[in-house]
Amino acid sequence: MVVARAPFGSWLLGPEGQSLRRLRVRIQLLLTFGISLTHAIGAGIVVVLTLFVIPQPGGSDDLYLALAVAVPVYVGLALLIGVVWGTRVAFRSLRWALRGEEPTPTDRRRAMRVPLQLAAVSGVLWAGAVVLFTGLALWLAPSRALGTGPTVAIGGIVVCAVTYLLAEFVLRPVAARALTGAPGTRRPRGLGVGGRMLTFWLLGTGMPLLGLGYAALLALVQGDVSADRMAVEALAISGVVLVFGLLVTVLNARSVVAPLVSVRRALGRVQDGDLEQRVPVYDATELGLLQAGFNHMAEGLAEREHLRDLFGRHVGQEVARAAASGDVELGGETRCVTVLFVDLVGSTTMAAGRDPAEVVELLNGFFEVVVDEVDRHGGLVNKFMGDAVLAVFGAPVDLPDHATRGLRAARAMVERLAAEQPTLDAGIGVFTGETVAGNVGTRSRLEYTVIGDAVNAAARLTELAKDVECRVLTCAETVGDASADEASRWVRHDTVTLRGRTSETELFVRA
Repeated sequence: MVVARAPFGSWLLGPEGQSLRRLRVRIQLLLTFGISLTHAIGAGIVVVLTLFVIPQPGGSDDLYLALAVAVPVYVGLALLIGVVWGTRVAFRSLRWALRGEEPTPTDRRRAMRVPLQLAAVSGVLWAGAVVLFTGLALWLAPSRALGTGPTVAIGGIVVCAVTYLLAEFVLRPVAARALTGAPGTRRPRGLGVGGRMLTFWLLGTGMPLLGLGYAALLALVQGDVSADRMAVEALAISGVVLVFGLLVTVLNARSVVAPLVSVRRALGRVQDGDLEQRVPVYDATELGLLQAGFNHMAEGLAEREHLRDLFGRHVGQEVARAAASGDVELGGETRCVTVLFVDLVGSTTMAAGRDPAEVVELLNGFFEVVVDEVDRHGGLVNKFMGDAVLAVFGAPVDLPDHATRGLRAARAMVERLAAEQPTLDAGIGVFTGETVAGNVGTRSRLEYTVIGDAVNAAARLTELAKDVECRVLTCAETVGDASADEASRWVRHDTVTLRGRTSETELFVRA
């Protein structure tokens, strides 16, 4: 699951799962409007600077008439050509994305180069403007050519920088598709964050300041520029620096902040336990590596949790937690525990008269009740042995009231099996005593188990329990260790000598 709120850093870019048609329309509108507006504003500022701010000798009426015709005509044609040309360039490189196809390595490279290509298209159109208007100045007012050409060139460079940033912003959804599934890398593609910030500082601030210095140089060359004119000139160019410098800085800052915000939000959700959280990777710099790194981390955590869950289902959650903590050694320790053994009655006959799939379904229903009650009372299901289950209370986690928990679990199993699995019958034996609990096996394969007389005695009680009406038997030791309330629910039944033991065992059944 991907961070839902503005996954690409702005609501203008839409949701991650938007249709291909909406994606195409959104890209077309945002690129056309944003880049056209940037060029129009840039052209207007350049005209104002050239005619009214930059200190130059007076122009002729023919020059002003030519500019009055050439400027709107060229700007209009340039915008039209730029839209058509830029659209062809962009959509030719993005054809795979707009068709919903998987990108090839070549498609990925072309997609990431589209902002640079659109900036290059803008650069060609502004280069044409430099040639045209410098040529007009040389033809009709040669003394103004020195101020016209550089001013148009500086303005064009700044506008091209803004075009690049706008295109990079608008194409984030496509970049996310291009970078998804791309081979991992430890190095950014193209300019890194540091190089990008330095470049756009030069374009957004350095170039306008260069223009201010150039205007001052022209004033020194002419020598007859008044202080008032210089003040107006400085104020006007400072305003341009503030506006365009701020615009470039804001766009650049957003390109840095948006990926960081997406990762920060996703980290918060991972901390809350949502390991399916992912962020779209739409940046080719170190920030994109950060986004991809977060996704790899989240995938690793999810996989680890999945394995931990599977491991816990096989060996028990407490054993799994101990293994995950690295606290696993061969050998065991002596513990006083309560062992619960439960075994189906007549399982061979049941299997012979039913379809195998039905038998498996019945066994799963039986195991579900047993495991649920053992877990609910804090025990550990240690083994599944055919149609029998061995559970332990008091290992590997110490439980001072293990006898009480074992007896309660046994009573609950009998009641639930009668209600939920009426076709099944099971005997349950509960015995308290000392066992050796720990890991047995080899260094390459371990198993947590309990070994001792209490385990054998619980199995013997289970066999005897199949012949008593309540289907559950325990011993005097277990009842004696249980709480007074739980002990009151059991009554003496008989005294027997269990197979494999020399002393008699006092048996108890449910009251």
